[in-house]
Amino acid sequence: METSDTSGQLEEALERVHATGPERLGRLSNHAPMVVEALAARGQAGAVHRWLDLYRGKLEDFPDRVAPVTDDNWRSALGDVRRAADWIDHFSRTLDERPWRSVLAEWWPRLLPGMYGGATHPVIRVGHAVRTLESGENAPRRAELAHALGYWAARHHTVSGVAALPAAPTAAASLDAVPAIEEGHQGFPDRLAAVHRLPSWAAEVSDPAAARERLTELVTAATHRYATHGHGEPTMLVHAATAPNAVLRTLDSLPGELWAPSLHAAWTASAAVTAMYAPAGPVNYAPASRPSPEDVVERALAHGDEHVIKFADTALDIGDEQALAAAVRAIEMSEPLV
Repeated sequence: METSDTSGQLEEALERVHATGPERLGRLSNHAPMVVEALAARGQAGAVHRWLDLYRGKLEDFPDRVAPVTDDNWRSALGDVRRAADWIDHFSRTLDERPWRSVLAEWWPRLLPGMYGGATHPVIRVGHAVRTLESGENAPRRAELAHALGYWAARHHTVSGVAALPAAPTAAASLDAVPAIEEGHQGFPDRLAAVHRLPSWAAEVSDPAAARERLTELVTAATHRYATHGHGEPTMLVHAATAPNAVLRTLDSLPGELWAPSLHAAWTASAAVTAMYAPAGPVNYAPASRPSPEDVVERALAHGDEHVIKFADTALDIGDEQALAAAVRAIEMSEPLV
């Protein structure tokens, strides 16, 4: 399923979203652009406006501008969420002047170390924007990339001081080996600051082809793991899969030399989220019936929750029985959008 032919419905939805800000309440991400792209990619472009109507209570006005971001001052504006509108303006101008892949290749290594800001939502938004551009380029889709990159720059937040632990050979076993943070931390930033040790899985990888293979393995493992561990925090643990999948979706639009660093950043993000929201233990899970991809799409859309839809979209990228079961698990555990 592709987003190339959406009869203009995706584009209209993106234009609606671009009149709103990237966050609400100063901390919660605007999921609308990611969800409408996911729905369009799964053959549900006709539902995007109906879903947006349900979600509009979670949207805020576009933020005020402070001062222009330029080629000379961008470093001082990096990670300043008050400058979100300035950053979006900067990328809008840049993408009007240069091919979008060139802009992405320039900014990806600058932004990649800070993919942990905004609970990884900015990089996820970029991954959705890139997928839709790869299937067909037009002005609303380029504008979405500008908004996504601008949000990432404004929420740029690095992680440092994490000690490397021995890793298991596989992504699945290494996720199992991630130590949980100590109890008592609340909120994503506070929990992230409590991550002090992570296994150094795939640290030796430098070849682009190997990086893609290992990143695919990571997305698969994190998605499968949600079925048995997602109860630790049903909403936040989806990001252990959706964040690395956003990176995976972007690889083909990037130079090969950026693939291995992308793998390493994606592993740290997935492992950190795993540590931050780890349950006391796994549970056995099997859906009541074997779901088909079509069932997952229909059930996720009917449920409506933004994280459910995005996680189902990632599960459909994998497409195997375990991944589809994990998507059903997310539907069963999450509160529907009403």
